[in-house]
Amino acid sequence: MNMRRCLVYLLCGLVTACTFIPKHQQPALPVEDQWDTRALSPEGQVAFAAIGWQDFFQTQPMKDLIEAALAHNRDLRVAALQVEAARALYRIDRADLLPHVDARVSGYHQRSPEAANVEGVGSTRYTEYSANVATTNFELDVFGYIRSRNQAALESYFATKAAQDVVATALIAEVANAYLQWLTDRKIFELSRQTLDAQEKTFELIRERYESGITSKLELAQVRTSAEAARANVALYSRRIALDRNALRLLIGETCPLPENQTLDQVRVMTHLPVGLPSEVLLLRPEVRRAEHILRESNANIGAARAAFFPRIALTGSLGFASDAFGELFSSSAAGAWTFVPTITVPIFQAGRNKANLEYAELRKEIAIAQYEKAIQVAFREVSDQLDTRAALEEEYQAQQAQVASAREAYELSLARYKGGVDSFLSALDAQRFLFQAQIREIEIERLRLANVVNLYKALGGGLH
Repeated sequence: MNMRRCLVYLLCGLVTACTFIPKHQQPALPVEDQWDTRALSPEGQVAFAAIGWQDFFQTQPMKDLIEAALAHNRDLRVAALQVEAARALYRIDRADLLPHVDARVSGYHQRSPEAANVEGVGSTRYTEYSANVATTNFELDVFGYIRSRNQAALESYFATKAAQDVVATALIAEVANAYLQWLTDRKIFELSRQTLDAQEKTFELIRERYESGITSKLELAQVRTSAEAARANVALYSRRIALDRNALRLLIGETCPLPENQTLDQVRVMTHLPVGLPSEVLLLRPEVRRAEHILRESNANIGAARAAFFPRIALTGSLGFASDAFGELFSSSAAGAWTFVPTITVPIFQAGRNKANLEYAELRKEIAIAQYEKAIQVAFREVSDQLDTRAALEEEYQAQQAQVASAREAYELSLARYKGGVDSFLSALDAQRFLFQAQIREIEIERLRLANVVNLYKALGGGLH
């Protein structure tokens, strides 16, 4: 058998190789057929996949912070490196599908002393040089063992890439929400500072009236208590602003100036998100895509476990030259040499190893199916939660706006009654305190409304382009 015939057999084996990977079957959706779309607007019916985060976030300072986080965040950097590591592992497994060819030049020198020479002709010397091109331990993948492992490595790479998208999508939402929280605390801080200024002016006015004998010491103490409460709120939200700034810088991954001139009222995000059937979640949610690739990986591992029951054919061969002089190694006088060593390994007794490996692979597939279905259920629940929250927040925000307007009117009337001598200043203080609390709640609901849209965008899969 010459080397040309060996190569023909090798190529035929590669062409006719098969695999025992089970046919992939998509599990049925373990959720309802449709969302509760009562909270959705009929406007904005565009393909959700076409909405990137640059289009969704319509305020430039927020865009700049998200872009900086995508470039410098350490968690995202680790996820990207893990993708590169998975790609390298896939390339390693893929290399086993092709022969490994090595070139090797070697020399052999031997001297036998006279005492060790059985022929008694004195010492002898022996020298041989060789040059070979060798294919070492190449397995002919007739039953698809290597191809199954290679497919599993490819699906593992895809799953790792989807995991990177999970980190990136979560990072975008976290930066947006942290930024909204920072703006919210700044707005409440300004409200607290304005309230403190008003309380201090009121305290000076009441003190003058007390010194003139017009009002009582009780009213003076009550006003002072209210002013100190406002001072405590200023200190509280000053601390929160500092913590919000630290959280933002950690997410971004570098020290960068924050847009101090922007307010919560200036933030704009896309409010009309098209939401279709739950099947869209399968296409858009990176968590679901990751679970699907893990399921496909477990399917490929079953193919490798099945192939282990069949014979494995390994080929080893070499082609080269040999000579007793290095200078003549590549000349026409050098002797040609070749070897071809096929090896067939047939599993006879493995003490149940192959059967246990197949059973393990099949159980891992059942686990992957359950995890895939759980990922779909979690995705459906998160979208449903945000849709239900959105409808409730709209009603709550309108009610809170009406409460603030009523509280402001009540405060103005109480202050007028005090100035007219009809009522004590305690009623005005209570009305002012209630107005302040109502205004804080209105700001918080405003943040929740914006955060709800951000979280809905994340729950629907987000757009990374």
